[in-house]
Parts: sequence; structure tokens; C-alpha cells
Amino acid sequence: MDLQQKIRSLPTRPGVYLYKNAAGEVIYVGKANSLRARVRSYFVEGVSEDAKTGSLLREAVDVEYIVVDNEKEALALESNLIKEKQPRFNILLRDDKTYPYVKLTLGERFPRVFVTRSLKKDGSVYYGPHFPTSLAYRIVDLIHRHFLIPSCKIDLSRYHPRACLQYYIGRCLGPCVENLTTPETYAEAVRDVRMFLEGKQTELTRSLTQRMNAAAERELFELAAKYRDLISTVEQLHQKQRVAAAEGPDTDVFGYHYENHMVAVNLFHVRGGRVLDRREFFWEDISMVAPPFRPGLAEGGEVPRAAQVPEPVFDPGAFFSALLKQIYIGQQHTPAEIFVPVEFEDRDSLSELLAEACHHRVEIAVPQRGEKRSLLDLAGDNAKQSFDQRFRVLKPNARIIAKAVQDALTLPNPPKRIECFDISHIQGTETVASMVVWEDGRMKKSDYRKFIIHTVAGVDDFASMREVITRRYSRVLGRTPVPSSEFRVPSKDGVDPELSTRNSALGTKPEKMPSLILIDGGIGQLHAAAEALESLEITAQPLASIAKREEIIYIHGQEDEPLVLDHHNPVLHLVQMIRDEAHRFAVTFHRKRRAMRDRSSELLEIPGIGENTRRRLLEHFGSLRAVSEAGQAALAAVVTKPQAEAIVTHFRARQAER
Repeated sequence: MDLQQKIRSLPTRPGVYLYKNAAGEVIYVGKANSLRARVRSYFVEGVSEDAKTGSLLREAVDVEYIVVDNEKEALALESNLIKEKQPRFNILLRDDKTYPYVKLTLGERFPRVFVTRSLKKDGSVYYGPHFPTSLAYRIVDLIHRHFLIPSCKIDLSRYHPRACLQYYIGRCLGPCVENLTTPETYAEAVRDVRMFLEGKQTELTRSLTQRMNAAAERELFELAAKYRDLISTVEQLHQKQRVAAAEGPDTDVFGYHYENHMVAVNLFHVRGGRVLDRREFFWEDISMVAPPFRPGLAEGGEVPRAAQVPEPVFDPGAFFSALLKQIYIGQQHTPAEIFVPVEFEDRDSLSELLAEACHHRVEIAVPQRGEKRSLLDLAGDNAKQSFDQRFRVLKPNARIIAKAVQDALTLPNPPKRIECFDISHIQGTETVASMVVWEDGRMKKSDYRKFIIHTVAGVDDFASMREVITRRYSRVLGRTPVPSSEFRVPSKDGVDPELSTRNSALGTKPEKMPSLILIDGGIGQLHAAAEALESLEITAQPLASIAKREEIIYIHGQEDEPLVLDHHNPVLHLVQMIRDEAHRFAVTFHRKRRAMRDRSSELLEIPGIGENTRRRLLEHFGSLRAVSEAGQAALAAVVTKPQAEAIVTHFRARQAER
């Protein structure tokens, strides 16, 4: 049964549909009150206003469905399937910010409390989420001080010789040591903690009062005083919560900004009339795939082909419908009010589903006026700011960082181009160097260069650096490395006139000296590079190095006053990033050459094959095995005919010996 026939056979009941591609992967999940009508609506002429919908339908070869009893069940199932399958045509919530919970480990012999960001089915009870994040830590600290339930990592399934410091400073009952507390006393403290975390302040206060009176009757006045202080703490917290509740219900407020197929969303958590925290969400190249629904398509007729309109259309209603399902369905806590900036189709059904799950009324509203509308506008304004910071940040930030680099390294102008060098070898063998380029705020990989060191034997990083700097900037100036007396004097902008004329004739852009030359190394490497530049009569070139481990920046001419930046400084981050990229590039090249050398020594045993020929063969074929399996015609495309014959003869003889 093809896709068209399968669509005609879909039931008219509520459910969830899953589009699949030729590989059997789920590429889109949707829900519907009538499966047949909803899926058919994708194929109606003129309905598909989104280019992404056309892409979905071109890729989909099959559709599966799951029937449920009502729309609320379809909402829940759709949310679970999207989270599980992560279909690429759905709006997916990608947010690395998670709020903390207070975890009470009821599955242990002596339960403990922790702050955690992950929920597991391990027999523990989780309370939260809490925001701001510090609130969860304050709650756990209060439990330590007043209820004496620990958060330690000690194995409490057995007893230990002595207690830790927390017991001796009065912040733990000491369940780790036998006879410091009893299981009954500890269980009573755990019950108090549960009532406290569950918000049963009245019940907790009543229980504590009874125990205080009983202790006083037995003349255990110290214990009674402890209960009295605990009652006071609980009542104070209860009063604060009552004040907060009087100022307004828990509310989440959404705002968004859409532009150029990119979306930024801000979510404000309002508790007790105050904005306690904010979350940011971002999507790039976004468009919705669900077409408008036409009720008249529920029955009969052929399924037409989908229209394909190239310009994507963003549907805010469909977007927020998908977003709210992913944020709230399956969560332990849902606020009483959720304010969104747009209407969407299944708003009422989602409200009912969330209310059933959290056992209190949940209103999803679109405020039009008053204070609630002001909150929506505030969230929208902040979403616009978030959009600008995220999607318009590259060029402004590049200018800001360049100006900061200029100030920190005392450069004449903000740097437009930085070239960084690094040397790599193992005990002086296969010594190579790398040059990476940062230009206009980003790494420019097309300008990266590799160097094989020719004139240095053994371990001499300083001499290797001199060779590389000399070779690189001799080329930039249009020279070959010859004695300084024969050098031509470059023009003011650092470009050799003859080289510039030649490049113009060839249609290529002449190279210029960079704004800054950065060396990976300390003062020794810095001075070696400076000597090479001086030999080329380049005397005004900004030059600096960054020493490993200490992360100190040495500036040529100011070596006695090295630059020590704070580890949060963005200038240091930029210099480290460029240095690390140069190191990575050099090490990768060195490993490749060493591997080629180690794998290819057998080629040098063949008469007529030298080092250069060996290198050409390995670069062309990729490995010694590929060379050994190549035919004479393929080899002759790289080497001479006699060399190709010698290679074929060698490997045939070796094969015969086996």
C-alpha cells in the first residue's frame, strides 16, 4: 500500500501520526482530532504555504498512526514521541539550562537530601524545580541546620568508627556511627522534612508542638527548646509564603522575536508578583510544517499533490503549541497561569491536560490589556534583546574584541588579521610547523599553512621558528630567503611592488603583513621570530608570544613587563583559542608525517625509489597497502614507467614468498 492509499484508509478518530522516510526514520510527529482529515490536509492544493512542508512530503514515504480516546491523550502522546524520536521536522526544545530539585533518598536506610538536576526512578522523592538556583541550596542548608538530615556521600548501609565534622558542629544526627542516633529518631526527622518540603506547614507545626510539650513534661528542656526553635523557623517560612501567595499566583510569561527564519524566546518565571528567573531559547532556520486545517476535507475524494511554495512561513501559534507541550507535559510542577503572546489551536485541551497532571487549575491565557499584558510586552522586549545578542553578535563583538586586543597588547590599530605559529616534533624527528589565521573575528582556514623544517637537525625550536618566520614573510614580501644585502625594500604597506604587479596580472590578491604575529612559546621563541623579522628588515611588525602553563603574554619590546591577564579576560580567551588551534594543526600534520614514515619504510628498499618518490606515492594512494595493490598503469600516473615496474615486481615477489 503506497502513501496515498494509506492516507485514504486512516481512521477519523483522535490520535498521533508519524511520517517516516525511506530509511524508516521518524521525521515528523503530529496529533489530530481526526487523523484522516489532518494528514489529508498536508496534500491539499494551496494549503502548504511552507517550503519546509514540501521538503517533508518529498521525503516522507510512509505514515504510521496511533489511535487514542481523546485530544488530551493525543497531546500527551505527541509530546512523549517528540522527546523520544527527536524528529527533525518538529520544533525541538534544545535548552541546556535545567533547574535544580531537592532530592530525598527514601530508598536508603537513612535517607539524605541532595540538590540535583536529574530525575531518576530510584525510589527517591524529588521536590521542585526551584528558581533561582540558589533557592534549592538554601532549602537544603536549612534542612541541615534545623532537621539535621545530611547530604554526605558516606556509605550509610554500614556503621563507621567515628562521625565527621558535620555531626560535631550540630548539623547532622550522625547515622554513620552506631548509637549516635536511633532509627526511630532519624525516621521522625525524615517525616518532618517530608512535611516541610511538601508544604504541610500546619501539620508539621502541630506535630512539633506536641513533641515540644511532651519533652517539657518529661523535663527534657533542651529538647523542648530545639522543637520550639524549629516551630519558630517553620512559622516564619509559612508567613513568607503566605505573603508571596497573596501577591499573585505562580505565573510563567512567554515573549518571542522572529526575524529571518530565526526565533528567540524569553520565559519569565513570576512568583509572588516578582520575576525570579528567566530562560532563553533559540532556534535557527525555523519554520513549521503543520498546514492549516480545513474541516471539509475529512471525507472522500482523491488526495491531491502538495503545493510547493519556496518562501517559508512562520506560524507563531503552531510554534507555541509545540513549545508548551515540550516544556510542561511530564513535568512535576506547572504554574497556575501561563501567558503566551498568541492564540493556538489546542490551548484549551493543553490547559485541561496540565491541570489533571498537577492537580490544580492551569490557565493558558493571551492577555490583551492591563498588568498582565505589560508582563507579556516585557518578555517580548527581552526576547528582542536576546535575539540581538545571539544572532547579531558576531560583527559587533569582533570589533569590541579587536579593540580590547589593541588596548591590551598596545597595538597601533585594532587587529584585522593575526597569524600564529607553532613547532611540533618528537625528539627532533619529522619537525614541522603550522600557521593559522584569525581574520575579522573568525578563524580563516583557507589561509592555514604547513611547513616542513629543512635546515634544522635535532631539537632546536628556536632555529625552527627562525626558518619558518623567514620563509613565510619572505614570501609575503615577494622575496626568496637570500642575504639581507640583496633584499628589496618593501613599500609602506609591506607589499613588494614587483610582487604586487605580478599578482595583479594573475588576478590574485597580494598578501600583506598581518596586524599581529603570535608565537606559541616563551621569550626564546619570541626572540627567534624577532631575529627572523629583523633579517628581513621588518622592524615595526607587532609581535607577541604566549607561554604555555603560565599563560603569560610576552610582547616584543616589552619583555620585562609581561602581560598577565585575568583568566576570565576575553583577550586571553581569544589568544588561547588561536594558540590552541595552531598547536592542533601542527600536531595533526606531524602525526600524519610520522605515520607515513613509519608505514612506508619498505618503499625505500625498492631500487630507484627515494624519499621524494615515496612521499608522492603515499600522498597519492593514501597508504602502503594501496600502493602494493595498485596496477602498473595507476603507478605510472605518479612515477616513471621503470619505477612503476620495479614497484609491481617488488610486491609480486613478496606475495609469492608468502
